[in-house]
Amino acid sequence: MSQAQLEPVVAPRPRGAAAPEAGRLSSYERSLGRSRESLMRKDRPRVFTMFGHEWDLFPEVFAPVYSPSTQVAVDFLDLARPGTHDGGSFLEMGCGTGLVAAMAVFAGYDRVVASDINRMAVANAAANAERHGLGDRLRAVHSDLFAGLEPGERFDVVFWSSNYVLAPADYSYRSPHEQAYVDPGYRTHRRYLTEAPLRVTPTGSALLHFSDRGDVPALYRIADECGRELRLVDAHRVRECEYGDDMVEHLLFEIVPRTA
Repeated sequence: MSQAQLEPVVAPRPRGAAAPEAGRLSSYERSLGRSRESLMRKDRPRVFTMFGHEWDLFPEVFAPVYSPSTQVAVDFLDLARPGTHDGGSFLEMGCGTGLVAAMAVFAGYDRVVASDINRMAVANAAANAERHGLGDRLRAVHSDLFAGLEPGERFDVVFWSSNYVLAPADYSYRSPHEQAYVDPGYRTHRRYLTEAPLRVTPTGSALLHFSDRGDVPALYRIADECGRELRLVDAHRVRECEYGDDMVEHLLFEIVPRTA
């Protein structure tokens, strides 16, 4: 399995600037092709190893082994080393295999929820929680964003590694797996920007993992329309490896209510 090659970013690209070869990299057809390829690959494993642990991979669930995004997410959140966090609560939206949620438990969070709209992903996350004996601290939930959570449930960290490639607003998903790759009209991003800050504790953080394969200027516009401000917390340039030598800038934003 190839690992993401992380390179530090000195300064983020201005919000209105286009990335090199942006049209090709942000192509939703290209992302949907990756979705199909990931499902059909002959080397797609049922069990894979990452961060020194074995993980189950169910059919129709995003495969971390073919994308650097999971490794980048764990790096962004400082979850790679056990005990780096002293308790607290963590919600992973769009959990897939539940790897990031499980790593949050290993890192020290004592109440973790792994949520996904894909029922197979929810089952996958639950299986990995059981595999690692985390059932008392990690709960897998089927939910369309926050709809499946208790109304008053709040978290110290709310995190979504999003389906940041923009698809046409009228595109209809052809499989649950495609939902991990593209977002038609950025409808889900708009909902997340609106709702995520409402789901954090008074000192909590609502975080969004995005990249320049998405439409960064559009994300800022939507945040403005939702009364939200995006604060860049971290960024890494990553060589995609499995799908060529493209360099992609991954971005971690904190979402906060816009102040007057």
